[in-house]
Amino acid sequence: MIRLLICSLLLIAAPTIYDFKVPALEGGDAINFAQYKGKKILIVNTASKCGYTPQYTELQQLYDKYKDKLVIVGFPANNFGGQEPGTSADIQEVCRKNFGVTFPMAEKVSVKGEDIHPLFKYLTEEAKKMGVEDPIKWNFTKFLVDEKGKLVAVFPSKVKPLSEDITKYLN
Repeated sequence: MIRLLICSLLLIAAPTIYDFKVPALEGGDAINFAQYKGKKILIVNTASKCGYTPQYTELQQLYDKYKDKLVIVGFPANNFGGQEPGTSADIQEVCRKNFGVTFPMAEKVSVKGEDIHPLFKYLTEEAKKMGVEDPIKWNFTKFLVDEKGKLVAVFPSKVKPLSEDITKYLN
């Protein structure tokens, strides 16, 4: 009976950020969030044809400055205004060639709606627990996860990656 109870509890345990693996934009090995234990993680839904697309530059600068304690993972998404219509190759070219992005980029996903990716469903639910009811309103929403895998902040699109709103968590 006790064994059955323990098994049942394990089955209903909520996922953590470290349970997620996502295909990488360039193919090859998946991005495994478990490998980032002990680091902060900034998860950003991105788009190549958005007014906020120049934030890639600051995201890369943030990544370069804090890479010993922060990883940034970009998630291209076409949920807002059709601003990420391209293929994986198209997105890679914009990221690498135009902005010099070296931080991990995942395959294009849906970050909102009925086809929401499980990771963004998880992040949205965690944000709700923090009192942020509808966290993803546009491209370049940023979710900051601490070294222990807990969501600690959500930043709307207009918050620039190098702003004190974000860097205060890194200093």
